[in-house]
Amino acid sequence: MSDRWISPLKLRQLGIMGMNRRNIGYIGRYNPRNRYPLVDNKLKTKVVAQRARLRVPDLLHVVETQHEIEGIQAQIRDLSEFVIKPAQGSGGKGILVIIDRDGDLYVKSSGARLTLQDIKRHVTNILSGLHSLGGRPDVVIIESLVKISPYFSAISYEGVPDIRVIVFKGYPVMGMLRLATHASDGKANLHQGAVGVGVDIATGRSVAAVQNNRLVTHHPDTGTSLQDLVVPDWRTMLLLAARCYEVTGLGYLGCDIVVDATRGPLLLELNARPGLSIQIANNQGLLPRLRHVEGLEDYYLTVEDRVEYAMANFRHFPDQAPAAEPVPLTEEYP
Repeated sequence: MSDRWISPLKLRQLGIMGMNRRNIGYIGRYNPRNRYPLVDNKLKTKVVAQRARLRVPDLLHVVETQHEIEGIQAQIRDLSEFVIKPAQGSGGKGILVIIDRDGDLYVKSSGARLTLQDIKRHVTNILSGLHSLGGRPDVVIIESLVKISPYFSAISYEGVPDIRVIVFKGYPVMGMLRLATHASDGKANLHQGAVGVGVDIATGRSVAAVQNNRLVTHHPDTGTSLQDLVVPDWRTMLLLAARCYEVTGLGYLGCDIVVDATRGPLLLELNARPGLSIQIANNQGLLPRLRHVEGLEDYYLTVEDRVEYAMANFRHFPDQAPAAEPVPLTEEYP
């Protein structure tokens, strides 16, 4: 038997949570069905986040019908960079990132050129439900492109990385930095070949890294070591993620955060069914932390208290102090 395989007993000892337990014990138990539309639809997520004064990428345009496609040329005429995505997409499907213009052509992060007809065809596919959950007719979102922070430019490839934080009952219990690769077409999505780097909740330091469910030590494209990273403004990101508990009413969710070079941390998406690969990237299972929160008798009501509690109790490196003074990205965000 290959040494890549691990016994069920060992998985239980490591506290690894499987899909059935996640679906029944946590998603089914703690996520009310009537709250799903807030996270399954990215447009609704953006609206509710803005009402809660959470920072998000700017919404530029919305396309709801096939008839509106002919007007898309006017909407993007003066844009040299933007992102097109399905409102109900999942797994990074249907997201088109344009980083520049070359005359009448639109340049992707990979360097590939697209025509206006390519853009219209992509929008048509989104509206028809090609990329949506369940194949339902969808809505197209066109939003501003997040400018990659200089800190991340050396460790990501052809795309902006994001940070996934699992929040349970308002407590951030596990985090992961997702780095785009050539294989993922510049998207920070593990299913498409991005690299996931586990992040210590207390310090923001990297724990381990995984690509295609295999442990790695360096980025496959840039060659940068992934073993000594410290995510900047880590506590700010935990606070942003923890606030999503009150905003959505979901007890178990994944919060995806990006860092803009000038605006700082922005909420990108929310997920009511976050994947389980974050456990591999952290070299640790979710179950002990989830059970810890379930067993709390004294609940911390403020976002700040919940984040402080998580940083103090969900630590990979007991000998290192929590990141009370986070590494800043800029002096101050506007």
